[in-house]
Formats: sequence, C-alpha cells, structure tokens
Amino acid sequence: MLQKLRDKTSGWIATAILGLLMIPFLFVIDNSYLGGVGANNVAKVQAPPSWWKSAPSWWPASLLWRHHEITTEEFRTRFEQMRMQAREQQGDSFDPREFETLENKLAVLDQLIDEQVVRLAAEEAGIVIGDAAVRDYIATIPAFQRDGKFDPEQYRLALAQGAPPRTPAQFEQLVRDSLRQSIIPSALAQSGFATKGESERLLKLLGETRDVEIALLPATEADTADVGEAEIKQWYESHVQDFRQPESVSIEYVELDAANMPAAAAADEATLRHRYQEEKARFVAPEQRLASHILISAGSDPDSQKAAQAKASKLAAEARQPGADFAALAKANSDDPGSKAEGGDLGWVEKGVMVQPFEEALFAMKPGDVSGPVKTEFGYHVLKLREVKGGEGKPFEEVRDQLAAEQLQADTERAFNELSGRLVDLVYKNPTALEPAAKEVGLPVQVLGPFTRTSATGVAANPAVLRAAFSDVLVQDGTVSDPIEITPNHTVMIRVTAHTPEQVLPLDKAREKVIAAIRADRAEKASLKAVDALLAKLAAGQTLQALASSEHLQVMPMPGLPRMAPMPSVAANQAIFAAPVPVDGTPSYGKIEMDDGRYAVFAVTKVTPGDLAQVPEPQQVMLKQQLSQIDGAAAAKAYVDAMRKRFKVQTEESQL
Repeated sequence: MLQKLRDKTSGWIATAILGLLMIPFLFVIDNSYLGGVGANNVAKVQAPPSWWKSAPSWWPASLLWRHHEITTEEFRTRFEQMRMQAREQQGDSFDPREFETLENKLAVLDQLIDEQVVRLAAEEAGIVIGDAAVRDYIATIPAFQRDGKFDPEQYRLALAQGAPPRTPAQFEQLVRDSLRQSIIPSALAQSGFATKGESERLLKLLGETRDVEIALLPATEADTADVGEAEIKQWYESHVQDFRQPESVSIEYVELDAANMPAAAAADEATLRHRYQEEKARFVAPEQRLASHILISAGSDPDSQKAAQAKASKLAAEARQPGADFAALAKANSDDPGSKAEGGDLGWVEKGVMVQPFEEALFAMKPGDVSGPVKTEFGYHVLKLREVKGGEGKPFEEVRDQLAAEQLQADTERAFNELSGRLVDLVYKNPTALEPAAKEVGLPVQVLGPFTRTSATGVAANPAVLRAAFSDVLVQDGTVSDPIEITPNHTVMIRVTAHTPEQVLPLDKAREKVIAAIRADRAEKASLKAVDALLAKLAAGQTLQALASSEHLQVMPMPGLPRMAPMPSVAANQAIFAAPVPVDGTPSYGKIEMDDGRYAVFAVTKVTPGDLAQVPEPQQVMLKQQLSQIDGAAAAKAYVDAMRKRFKVQTEESQL
C-alpha cells in the first residue's frame, strides 16, 4: 500500500498535480513576495540590478531587482510631522479635516518616494559613507554641543530624550543613510552656476523703468434693460454651479465664563497661613555656591586613571597650603577649556546642575574649603568653595498678599471646574439635549444661526467652535459637544439644531442673482468693447493725448515706473512690463482692468534698462549666487526626476 502511494506521488503526474495545487496558494501570499506593494506598505520603488541595468521587470527577472518599500508607519509619521508644521503655521485657523485631503497625502507620499529613488540611485552608484564623515557631521549638530563644542554626554542625553529614543549606533546609521541619499543631489545643487552675462541681464531687467501714460475709461452705465425669461433660464443652466447655497448650521449653546461668575470669597487668615506652611519651600531662595575647580582628564586604562588621580591629589594638597593661589593652579593645570582661562571659576552653582559626585562634594563643603580629588566621568576634580548664598525663607507677612491672590485664583478656578464638571455630567446623562442640563446649573441656553463657514459671528467665529459646529459627529448625531475652550476658564458647549447641506439653488430662489449676473456680464462686454475700440484707434495711428478729449479719458502720465511696483496695481504693473518695447518711437499699447472694475488703456512710450553702475557690488554678487542656487536646485530636481523615470514605482492609495 505504501509503495503504491510512493509510486503515485513521483514522476511528472505528481509534479503537475502539485503545480495545480500551488496556483491558488500563490494568491494568499503577501504581494510583496511577488513584486506588489505589500499589505503593510503604501509604495514600493524598484530598480534593476547595477550589473544588469536593462533587466526586464517581469518575473522571474524581477526577483533580481533592488527595491525599497515605504511602510504605512513611515507614511503616517511623516504625515503627522507635516500636520504639526501646518498647525504651527496656521494657529487657530488650522482645520484638521481640511488637512486630511488626498492631495496632501499624495504630496507627502511623493516626497517619500523621491527619497527612496535617491537612495536606490546612491546604492547603484556605489556610494559609501565613511565613519569619519558620519562623526564629523554629528559633531556639527548644535543639539549635541555645549559651549560650541561637541559634548559626548550631551549627545547621549539628547538621543535618549528624542522621539523616538535612539542609541548612538542607531543614530549614526540614520546619519549614514541620509548622507548617502543626499550626496548626489547636494553635489548637483552646489554645482549650479550663472554667468556674468546672465546676472547682468537680469539686473538690467529688474532695474528697468518705463514711461507710461494710462487713460482711464469712463465708468460704464449700469445695465437696466429687461432680461427675458429664456435668457434667464439659459444663463442659469449654463452657470448652475455659480448659484450654490453654502452649507449652514444653527446651534444652541451654553457659555461658561469664570469672569462672569460670582467672585469667590477672600480666604481667611488661617487658610493663608496653612497654605504658607504647605508651600513654604516656594519662598526659600535656592542655595547657591560660588565654586572653582581644577579638572584632570583621565583615559580609560588603569595607568592613566592612577596618574590623573595622583596629579589631582598633589594639586589638592598645594591648594590647601596657606596663601595658595587656586586660580593660578587652575590656569596652569586644569584640562577644562571652559573654565581654565578664568582660573577654574564655575560661577554660582545650584543643586541639579552638576553631575552627582561633584554636587555631593561641593554641597558638603564650607566656604574656603578645598576638596578632592573627586572622580566623575570627566576625570578627577579639585574643588574650592568660595562663597554660599541663598537658602533663607521669606516670612509670612512678606508673602501674604501673594498667597491671598493665588488662593482667590485657585478658589475661582475650583468653582469654575466644579460647575463645568457638573454641567458635563448632566449632559452625558442626556447627550442629545442641552436645555435640561443648563437649567439645572442655572445657565441660559443661547441660540445662533443659521451661519456658514464664512459668515459665523460671536462664539461661532472661534475656529474651534466653528470646526465643531460643522463636524460630522455633531451634525449627524445631534449630540452636545464636549466643552470647547475659548480662553482659559471660558468654555462653551454647543449642539447643532439645524443643518442645511451645500446645494444648488433652484431657479426661483436664484432668479435675482441670475439677472444680476446677466447684467454684470452685459456691462463687462460693453466695457471690453469700448476699450478694444479705443485700442483699434491707437493701432491706427491716433495718440492717447489726441483721443483724451473726444473719448472723455482721464490720462495719467507715470514717468519712470519701476518694475514690480504696486502701481497702479500689481496686476497692472505686470501687464505694463509684459508689453513689447516701443519701436522707432511708436508706443506699445495694452489694456488693464483696474481694482474698481473699470478698464484703462496704457501706452509705453519709453523703456530704460537698469543701470549696473547703480547696483552695489555686494548686491550683484548676491544675485549671482541666488541664480547659481536656482540653477543647482533645478539640476538636482532634474536628476531625481530622471532617476524616477528609470525606476519602477508602485503605490497603494487605499492604504494612505
């Protein structure tokens, strides 16, 4: 029986059966094994092997391709960093819902993909970052420096307190990877250059002035002609998206403000004295000690440690001799570059500043004492305590007014918190109603609305309240919000009582707006017709001055108009400087729309290039540097774009 089974499971028949069985099994394997993005990744960047750059991307050759994935965790971390930056920049106007757009997510993903593309390109180029380069770069990071110099202890402390915490080895690998990724784009960015001719041409353009005459056309009379029903219907149907009613809500709310609450009673003498006793330490100035030291550095080997200790002991003995000059000994022998030149002076020292062995020895000394050697991680110290101050407490009478003010503030906040907590507890019992809870605590229910996101007033104008009022939870569930802070000790709780979604206005409600739009369009076309007719006369050879009287124009000469000046407006200035240069004394003409909606024509009569002699040499050098930086940045971006086209990028937007 067993022999028959063995026979049946060998040979080509068994192979074919096993192959058929494996086909459905392949569909349950994580796509990352078969070249897909993978279950926990949002993107994958693949590059052919460096030794076979034309390798096809289909299986099994795809197994040879190098690849890097972007995990969902990496994406979320970067996206949260971008969210925090946006919140810091926008402040109270930051809307987390608006930030959570697919456009923002794709922009962040695009950054991460570019980083992986550059990483693969660096691997392909065989770039290796040495240990010395990593160390040198880390030493330049300000967070790891003390008094302008790299401090190993500060380095370890900063890494341990980081988010996330890292070991030195982990951070060094992070720096190594970052340097390897950035070395080619950085080199390209630094390779940018601008010729002297390019910078001079730009300076002449930037310093260019134009003599201009501007003629303002008279305002077009308001259109009062009848608008037919057919025209109204046609306009409405072709511009239906222009007639939308924005989303709006109405709310009811309860406002709780400590400033409007009854003032708390002043604390009695016993309460204040009790508080003084409990917080007496607050009114004691911290003890400070004026100290000097001599540091003798020691290596890690026993002989070096022994020699350093012996030298420190000898110096301590010398410092204890009558008439000894501790400052001179420190200047001659100390290995502490920060205090050596000052004779070992460390200034006034409080507890918690120095390392523990140093601090314990210093705060056990009396003024005038010399102690040591004291061993710390930095070496062996000889200490001298020169003076002690602080440690005295202030009497109750001196701080009574401060205690009374603090107690009053605490009692006011306690009353506010108790009332707020009671209101919240009552609301939680009946979360879809605000009035019963408000009535129980004696606060009025106020109403506001309807209002849109742009027309909110009063408390609804507060960004946090506005976000809550239009949030899906409050709109859909009709529940009362959590307390929303307006200012410290000033909150509101709101409930959406009515909600109207954004929608197209029906023609009967949009009728007046449609008629106004038609008439505005007629007036616009009439103004354009008038200004185009005027330009045609100018093109035929008539001058602006000659037409001023007959056409009722207000002509304003503007000689020497500089580029980028907001005159007569930013858009008008751009149009004037985009006009052709006059040829053979013939002005170049154009039209502009003014800020009040009226049109004007302009005539450029003269163009004066910028005078390089008027531009200081440092400014010319700076402009050339800026042009070089722009050229280098463009080269770096072109490199990344070219690499990205060579590589294969797969994304999974559903996992963003």
